Amino acid sequence: MTDALVSTQWVADNLDNVRLIEVDVDTSQYESGHITGAVAFNWQSQLQDQVLRDIISKDDFQTLMQQAGVDKNTHVVLYGDNNNWFAAYAFWLFKYYGHENVSLMDGGRKKWVDEGRPTTTDVPSYPATSYTVEQVNEELRADRDYVKQHLGQTSFGLVDVRSPAEYVGDIIAPPGMTETAQRAGHIPGAANIPWSQAVAEDGTFKSKEDLEALYGGKGINPDKSEIVAYCRIGERSSHSWFVLKYILGYDKVRNYDGSWTEWGNLIGNPIKKGDQP
Repeated sequence: MTDALVSTQWVADNLDNVRLIEVDVDTSQYESGHITGAVAFNWQSQLQDQVLRDIISKDDFQTLMQQAGVDKNTHVVLYGDNNNWFAAYAFWLFKYYGHENVSLMDGGRKKWVDEGRPTTTDVPSYPATSYTVEQVNEELRADRDYVKQHLGQTSFGLVDVRSPAEYVGDIIAPPGMTETAQRAGHIPGAANIPWSQAVAEDGTFKSKEDLEALYGGKGINPDKSEIVAYCRIGERSSHSWFVLKYILGYDKVRNYDGSWTEWGNLIGNPIKKGDQP
């Protein structure tokens, strides 16, 4: 079974055995230098349907894999900037569309560069494949109706991974962000566990023991029959979804990728302000 999380050293030792994909909100950093052999995925234009405001379709995912030279047996390693926010989103998308052989590089691009490891501006080219999606794992994704149906259930764990200022309703979105909502606050019953509390100073994930204490202290533990993470547009919550499912090993964890830009814009949707769930 492929390890969901791999180190920069592991990647350096296995460059010839994996397909590296650098994922970010744009590809400018990739163009300035990337790990040898890595291809670039633009989160905004390649992993999102900008018309539907949705994840890309199964057909578009297949085409993207084919163009990247990925087949069903390819071990894909994802990494990026922003503490792997967008790489974690891509990891979630890969799992959603049934690609099991995928890993996240701990610490992302920053750790690789900080360690003085080599980069290149050469853009690789790989033979196209006939990649097909064989299954869609719907149980990894939550939509607004699913969240609404479970509100108030004690066995349901809801995690708001945004900043405390967003959670309490002081701000709607971080400064400079274009995707926003009409109302501020949080979904009733959600525990506020900011994504940033799960990482160390070098961008790597904290230990399993530290993470168990972090989430358990807010009532998010294996006793929950289902856990859903959300943020503003689904990228930060993908990071926390990864923590819950692949570091802590909780079984039933979903990412609500519509997140606050959907929930906070819906007429009549319940919201709460303040620091209490």
